[in-house]
Amino acid sequence: MNSEIRVLEPKNLWNKFADLNAVPRPSKKEERVIAFMKDFGESLGLAVEIDKVGNVLIRKPATSGMEDRKIVVMQSHLDMVHQKNADTDFDFDTQGIEMYVDGDWVRANGTTLGADNGLGVATIMAILESTDIIHPAIEALFTIDEETGMTGAMGLEGGWLQGDILLNLDTEEDDEIGVGCAGGIDVTAKRNYKEELVTDGKLAYTISIRGLNGGHSGMDIHKGLGNANKIMNRLLFDGFENFGLQINEVRGGSLRNAIPRESFAKIVVDMVQAEAFEFEIGELIKIIQAELSVVDPNLTIEISTTDLPVKVMELGVQEGFLKALYAAHNGVYNMSASIPDLVETSNNIAKITIKDGSIVIECLTRSSVESSKQDLVNKLRATFELVGCEVTVGGDYPGWAPNMNSSILTVLDELYQKLNGEKAHVAACHAGLECGILGQNYPDMDMISFGPTILGAHSPDERASISSVQKYWKFVREILENIPKK
Repeated sequence: MNSEIRVLEPKNLWNKFADLNAVPRPSKKEERVIAFMKDFGESLGLAVEIDKVGNVLIRKPATSGMEDRKIVVMQSHLDMVHQKNADTDFDFDTQGIEMYVDGDWVRANGTTLGADNGLGVATIMAILESTDIIHPAIEALFTIDEETGMTGAMGLEGGWLQGDILLNLDTEEDDEIGVGCAGGIDVTAKRNYKEELVTDGKLAYTISIRGLNGGHSGMDIHKGLGNANKIMNRLLFDGFENFGLQINEVRGGSLRNAIPRESFAKIVVDMVQAEAFEFEIGELIKIIQAELSVVDPNLTIEISTTDLPVKVMELGVQEGFLKALYAAHNGVYNMSASIPDLVETSNNIAKITIKDGSIVIECLTRSSVESSKQDLVNKLRATFELVGCEVTVGGDYPGWAPNMNSSILTVLDELYQKLNGEKAHVAACHAGLECGILGQNYPDMDMISFGPTILGAHSPDERASISSVQKYWKFVREILENIPKK
């Protein structure tokens, strides 16, 4: 299946992407891809170093005539988001990504593609391997665990890099030059509950939500996409309020940085209420599907009878949970007052697990303004603590403040216009990039972010534009050839 990828142009980049995608590389399990990158660098006779957290650095000298140019750090992250459709049989820990060509797009078979940030990694690999591309001295920095905590960037120590300019290859629109990003923080609410025995005269159902687009919880949060956890809670709340529904278990979402696409619940109601319950929930399902018909036309919500469970959540805790989750903020919280159309602050209710006496709610809160981020964290904490949850925060990372006087921004801005006959969109983004963290230990490094067009990142609908990669590859080569002198 991946053979058709290897004949795409530019072949050197797509072949490196295919090689990389053959290596399983889940976040926090990067041992194999770290070894892969080490072997790759050493096979080229280049100096390879690995720091104490697992970041890989490969140094390549300047080509002839470029020795007087500033040293460039080319940076991408090795890990990828692992999402798959519920009916896809795939093991991310052992299998390579199965890719195919669909018109102008490269896609994966029922899973995330890994173009985020695999195309950036493959770009750097192609530059390192090249013998005919003009470039200054390069420090190729491959960080780990960007997607679930940015621990690679956080663990990178000052003094290791000598570069003057950092090219972060993790932006996902080919007409955009990134100059800033949001910071983020994980919010987790937990509590235990007593279980009650299911009494006689009950009927059990499963509720399954599938087919939502999902997507990147930063870049796509403003699109009004359906959140499977909020949709499920709406159904459960209605069933509880009107028919005394009781919860046995709920499983929704999988990763903090992905808008949840699927949710599954097992519930019970009184047999005498069953017919009315089925009618009511059927009508509510139609309403929800109509509300989301434009942005999530493939949403399916199914309800079916199942075996009766032994236990359910105690009603007092259940009522508090359903009300708290209804009240908990999801989506855009504030828009930026200084940058038009930029989301400033948001929250993604990413994952909910209710089973065997335990509730766990996992969120990712993002903001480009630290005080606004903390305000939303406090709002979430207050909401969940009011119903007896223990709320913890972690994984806090800073945003990247825009520098509109950046010299490398001037270079990219002029080159883009020269190559494409129009100006690039210079912007900050609501995603988390590693530039802000790296800048803490390298405050004088001039940083910029760009990349090819990737849609549907963090979902099985992730796809990379072939024509955009060709456009981007030409841009990369021009940038390296035009790096300023020291």
